[in-house]
Amino acid sequence: MVAGLSDHLAGRGHVALLLVGFLLVMFGGASLYLNRLLDAPVNVADGQIYVLERGASLTSVTEGLVGIITVPPRVLRYYGLLTRSDGRLQAGEYDLSGATSSKHILEILRAGKVVQREITFLEGWRFAEWRSHLSRESSIVHELADDSEVMVQMGATGASPEGWFFPDTYRFTRGESDVDILRRAHEKMRRVLTVAWPERTVGGVLRTPYEALTVASMIEKETGHGADRSKVAQVFVNRLRKNIRLQSDATVIYGLGPGFNGDLVKRDLREDTPYNTYLHRGLPPTPIAMPGLASIRAALHPEPGEFLYFVARGDGTSEFSKSLAEHADAVERYQRSGRRTDYQSRP
Repeated sequence: MVAGLSDHLAGRGHVALLLVGFLLVMFGGASLYLNRLLDAPVNVADGQIYVLERGASLTSVTEGLVGIITVPPRVLRYYGLLTRSDGRLQAGEYDLSGATSSKHILEILRAGKVVQREITFLEGWRFAEWRSHLSRESSIVHELADDSEVMVQMGATGASPEGWFFPDTYRFTRGESDVDILRRAHEKMRRVLTVAWPERTVGGVLRTPYEALTVASMIEKETGHGADRSKVAQVFVNRLRKNIRLQSDATVIYGLGPGFNGDLVKRDLREDTPYNTYLHRGLPPTPIAMPGLASIRAALHPEPGEFLYFVARGDGTSEFSKSLAEHADAVERYQRSGRRTDYQSRP
């Protein structure tokens, strides 16, 4: 009886081992088949972008990849669940053009290496132009307040936004806000001024970094010719020192606002705005644009000399004069009888 029972149990154990072996072979075969499916090439084009929204589930992500992956979405979903210890999906915008397989796509979405975009702001742009440029960028979140509240968002309550943002190219990722980008530009302008101000050679004419920023903005709008910047700065500093009106067309134009038609005439010079430096002595109340580094340096390091006037030659450069008589002669030569047919005030 005991021997018969033993033989029976041994037989059952043999069957169980065979069953386990069969299941292992089946599982191994299925695993090999699934891995082949997951390693198969995917349908990605150059510049293929996929946006993984914040809070998206693995199911919605795999369904959203239909047409790109070459496996049924549920297969990639099951694989994702089995390998979830490898990391979580990270929201953002991804370039899938280098992806080689469905597995690889999942790795990309877990790695968090999102697309870096760029936005460029040019020297001499006004804050209104910065706002307009940001508003056309669809990849950012628009949270910018009215102009009166912008500097509150920057942590600088009471200041005008004009002049306070450094023109440069800034990188950002999808989902960042316009406030985030502006905050970086504002912090960069503050750093630039902090470094540049102590090295100034302008003497006591400009009393604060903000006054230097204002002069730099005027230089930026008055000339785009590198060699002329420090001479333009010389003119403004000399006039401030002698308490002569600055008579800057650029400040007048700024004061006229968006209604200015591009043609500055005599009656515009009589328009009484706070920015009309033909009527009011000293600096305008705020900067009139965003100056670049070259103009900031020029404002703090004007070329030594006695120039008090300048006029555009029409080729992007300026003619500088020490006396009103010299200036009148230059105006006649370059603005009246000798004005070029291809006249341009800036390069």
